[in-house]
This record gives sequence, structure tokens and C-alpha cells, in this order.
Amino acid sequence: MKNRKGDLMGSASPDTSLSLLIEQHLPLVKHVVYQVAVHFPRHVDRDDLARAGALGLVEAARRYDEERGVPFERFAAQRIRGAILDAARAADWAPRSVRTLARRLEGVEQRLATELGRLPSAEEKAEALGMTMGELNRLQDRMFRSVVLALEHEVYEGADEDLTLVDVLPDGKTREPCEEMEHRELHSYLTDAVDLLPERHRLVVVGYFLEGRTSQDLATFLGVTESRISQLRSEALAMLKEGIQAQYEGPQDEENVGARVARRKERYADSIGEASSWKSRLKPAVSVESVTF
Repeated sequence: MKNRKGDLMGSASPDTSLSLLIEQHLPLVKHVVYQVAVHFPRHVDRDDLARAGALGLVEAARRYDEERGVPFERFAAQRIRGAILDAARAADWAPRSVRTLARRLEGVEQRLATELGRLPSAEEKAEALGMTMGELNRLQDRMFRSVVLALEHEVYEGADEDLTLVDVLPDGKTREPCEEMEHRELHSYLTDAVDLLPERHRLVVVGYFLEGRTSQDLATFLGVTESRISQLRSEALAMLKEGIQAQYEGPQDEENVGARVARRKERYADSIGEASSWKSRLKPAVSVESVTF
């Protein structure tokens, strides 16, 4: 008894009849993808699912045996569906528990939207799920981290141009113009602030952070104890922080600081601001390590 593949082409070769069987049932792949895709998030590429389904169809055509009495369409549909699900699982790095909770959350959102006639708030979703706001936030965070998008994923379609994800991702190696100007200004303030530190504080900062000297080396060089070096380093860092911060926020009102200390801090902050002009601060920054104080 001839099987169906042989009947399709009569005396045609097995390879020809196999190809014809696959071509005739390609619309079945599209139909199964449509059925399965409704259960997947929108970011899942339907073309990838269709490719996996086509491979399932090819496998079904090779394995089909009409003598078992099962219609090819039913046999192939199961193979196509299984191939699609296998491909989706292989590309998904989220645990099944997250996907289960995500489907539960989506169902709750749809039900509440229908009942309320509007999008539900986060508090309403948490209450419906029997979760605290913290638990809901953690769930959503895990869901967002489990989403994988291809770099060619389209994020905007306009009249002039179509943008993909790779077109809009920020480049971590470059800065926006405003960020670059802020960085140059901050670098200039830091350079001036270190240069204007009291001599011992400056020697400790430069020696410890820029020249890689140990506290013991600096203590021997300055003729003090290591604990004093630690104290000088802490004081210098506090002065740098407060002096640079004053350039952006102005002098701070400190209730428990004596007038003498306050005046000293104010003079230091003023000297940082007057050490260089705003034009020179916006010039390309020089590496701090190469500056000689």
C-alpha cells in the first residue's frame, strides 16, 4: 500500500513528493503560529516562531506514515506546535515560575480593566493578587529583566526613518554634549581643589591616591604616625567634597560649626571658584594622574 507521499506525485521521486507535501501545507505553519503566539508576550518575534514551525513541518513530512490512519494535517500541526514551543523555551531564560506569575498578573490586569473601565493602579493590582507593593515591584522587575530583544527590533516607524533598538541605545563610551561639559567642569574643580589643599593634606592625597604610596611611606616622609596620615586623608577628602559641592550649591549653613571653621571653609570654597575661569574649565580634561601639584 502506497502512503500519501507516494500518492501525491504518482511515480514521482520521494524527494519531489516530500517537497510538494511541505509546500502544500506551509499555510498550516502560519495558522499554528497564530494560535500559539496569542499566549506569548508581544516582544517575541513571530518570524522566529514561523521559522521554527517550518522546521517542524519538514520533520513531520519526513516522519509521516499514512498507514497509522492519522490525517497529515493533524500530525503536522502537533509537530509544528511542538517545534515552536521548543524554540521559545530555548530562547527564554526566565524561570517557569516567573512566566506563570506574569500570566497571572496579565489576567488580573485585564479583569480589573474590564471591571473598572480604566487601567488599574499598582495598588489595585497588588490587592487583587494578594501581594504587597514590594512583592509586586519585585515581580515586575524580574519580568522586565527576563525580556530579551534583538538589536534589530523596531522601536519606531516614521515617515523619514525606521529606528531599531541598536539606533537608540546609549553609547557608554561617549557622553552627550551637556554631560561632557559637566564632566570637564567637575574635573577642573577637582584639580584646583587638590592644588589648594593645605600642604600636608595635598601631599597625602597626591601620594596616596595618585602615586600609590602606602600610609606607612607617607608617615615616614612627613614624620608622623600612620593614624595621623589616616586623619589627614579623611580631613582632605571632606574638604574636597565640601569645597566642590559649594561650587554648585553655594555655602552651607552649619549650626554646630564654629565661626572660624566656617570662614575657613568659605575661603577654601571661594578660592576653588576663583582658581580658573569658566572658559578654561570647559576645555578638554587632562587625566588627573598626569597633573603635577
